[in-house]
Parts: sequence; structure tokens; C-alpha cells
Amino acid sequence: MGKFLGGLIVVCALAAGIGIYYLQVYAFYEPVPVTGTDDVQVTVMATGRPEPILYEDFKAIDADSSPIRYRACFTTQMSPGLLTETYQPYDRAVPLEAPGWFDCFDADEIGAALRDGRALAFMGTENIEYGIDRIVAVLPDGRGFVWHQINHCGEVVFDGQPVPENCPEPPESN
Repeated sequence: MGKFLGGLIVVCALAAGIGIYYLQVYAFYEPVPVTGTDDVQVTVMATGRPEPILYEDFKAIDADSSPIRYRACFTTQMSPGLLTETYQPYDRAVPLEAPGWFDCFDADEIGAALRDGRALAFMGTENIEYGIDRIVAVLPDGRGFVWHQINHCGEVVFDGQPVPENCPEPPESN
């Protein structure tokens, strides 16, 4: 009887582990529908508003389970000079890991390129959801990436602290 119960515990633990892995890596992600015109938007320095840029080959995933699960890849023909002269830079860009099956988005490669100055990061849309910014990064070869990142206001408020003076009030929760 002891061997049976021990085996049952092992089988249940293995099943739970597989289930948890599947839920984290596959279950909640959905492809984002492509509009073809405004999927990639970057904040213009002159206006402070996001506007679409020229892009191709857009693909993205997202999940309702978390506001920071959004990941996207695209290509652009826009030159680094034009991008830096036109769009608002983002200094604290830290790409978040994507599921391994979304192979166009390599957070390690993007992060290394940002650290050594090969990639440029821009504010996509500030507070796309309260406390969450959409960040756009572009490599010199024209490959581009988009992800959501918690901003300063979100870090403080999500940690249960009072809203800092330079941050908007969070929306009322239901």
C-alpha cells in the first residue's frame, strides 16, 4: 500500500508540474490581431503623443492574465538617425522574457544591444494601462521589438505605497 501511495504522490506531483508549466508558457497567450497600420506606435517628441511608424512583418502575443505579457516583433526601414530625431527616447528599457516558442523576441539579445548602445529604445505609449508603459526598441538592422514595462508610478503604487506627486491618480478599482 505504501508503494502505491508513494507512486500516486509522484504521479500527481508530475502532473501538477506539467500543468503549471503549460499554464505559464502556453495557456494564456493569444496572438494579437494585426491591423497593418497602427500596430507599432512611438511617442513623438514634438507632440508627446504616440503615432504609428513605418513597419512590416508585425507579429505579437498578449495575455489577459497580466498587463506585462505583451511582446511584439516587427521590421522597419526607418533609419536610427530619423528615429532619434523624431521620437522620445526611453532610458530605462529592460526587455522581459518571452515564451521560448515566440522565437522572434530574444530578451537577452535585445537587452545586450540596449546596454552596449547598438539598439535604441523609445517610449511607445506611456501608461497604456495605469503604471505600464509600452516600450519600442529598434536594432541597427531594422528589427524592432515591443513590450510592456512597469513604470515608476506603477512600481510605487503596485507596491502599496501612496501615489507619488509626479504621478497621475490610479483609476478606481471595482
